[in-house]
Amino acid sequence: MDRSNTFTYSHYNKDDNFYNNPDLIRRLPINDDFLPKQEPFPDYNNYIHAEDIKVKRYIGSGVTFISLLAENLLSHPFVVLRRQCQVHQNARKYHLQPFTLLPAVWRLYQHQGITTLWKGVGSVLLVKGISLGVEDVVSKVTPWPKEISSNSSLKHFLQHTMLKCVSLATVTPFYSASFVETVQSEIASEKPGILDVFREGLMRLLHWGSPTNGRMLPIWALIIPTITLGLAKYMFSMMVKGITVKILVARSKAKYEESGALPKDPYNSEIQDIQLTASLVATISTDILFYPFETVIHRIHLQGTRTIIDNLDTGSSVLPILTNYSGALDCYESCLLNEGVCGLYKGFGALVLQYSAHIALLKMSHWILTHVGNLVSPNPKKKPDVPVKVSPPAISNLTTSRRSYLLP
Repeated sequence: MDRSNTFTYSHYNKDDNFYNNPDLIRRLPINDDFLPKQEPFPDYNNYIHAEDIKVKRYIGSGVTFISLLAENLLSHPFVVLRRQCQVHQNARKYHLQPFTLLPAVWRLYQHQGITTLWKGVGSVLLVKGISLGVEDVVSKVTPWPKEISSNSSLKHFLQHTMLKCVSLATVTPFYSASFVETVQSEIASEKPGILDVFREGLMRLLHWGSPTNGRMLPIWALIIPTITLGLAKYMFSMMVKGITVKILVARSKAKYEESGALPKDPYNSEIQDIQLTASLVATISTDILFYPFETVIHRIHLQGTRTIIDNLDTGSSVLPILTNYSGALDCYESCLLNEGVCGLYKGFGALVLQYSAHIALLKMSHWILTHVGNLVSPNPKKKPDVPVKVSPPAISNLTTSRRSYLLP
């Protein structure tokens, strides 16, 4: 074996004048395996992707919660204004556009304060709770499903329809009592208690065929129109939501196919956004389409209750509601005859204001939550610092331009 070019640690001492001999240094073997290297990160991109999905899910859940809050609480003042316009059969101003309501609302606030727009909110939530409770109880004591999907059989669909009918029929008397609380003027009526909706609802239920007041319609005359409207709105909303979801999912898939990367997780935050958008589109479409029929139902529910409402023609006075309809069909015909087609859309401007505020709130909350999520999520362009593993040099005071390391 030729040992002329072989060196051992025993050769490298000061006696051999190694440090001062550049020829020896140039002859040292150099192994690139000992150069500074960082460890690879095969799972770092997956980690970033998983964290990004988690943050987006939190954002989607937050926006969904805010939408639920806006639908049940923040929209109530617009519901109050809309209902007061719908039941005023002699109104001079129809308030079909949003800006015509603003002066009346301002004068209403000056005379009665901001709480007048929140009247009846407690009873409205109680009625919704009763409806959910009835559906839950009936679904447990019967084989009727509480929820259905596009894959459900015709039998399950019909059973689910019966469940909704029972729920609507049960809450009808309580809905009437709650509706009165939302439209009556606070300055001309006694402030109702929290549980008065149950007392008034039971009173209407007990007087099934003979109401206490002469013009008040019996509860059986209200149940059929209420069930018909409620069921039609529910079915239409479910249909629109299903179609909207399919359209948005198809657009999302097409977008990913163009980019050449399909998402691995089909239940990511984008599904939450799609569901939220579809629900909002379905709700808005349903309220617009069935608005005239809702006006009719509200008028027959209020008839004979001796309710005094705020006059939204001026915003500073009150007036009683006195009607004498024999039923829903008579109310519809009388409205067309005396008020025209636009009379069925009284207060439509309040509906526009309601959903304009709802959409603006969702946009703002999504923007805020997205920026907060960007602050707390890891930066994919910045990898964490990892210590560099370097083999200690055998010679520490070399002055050459390239660092050399000795093999053991």
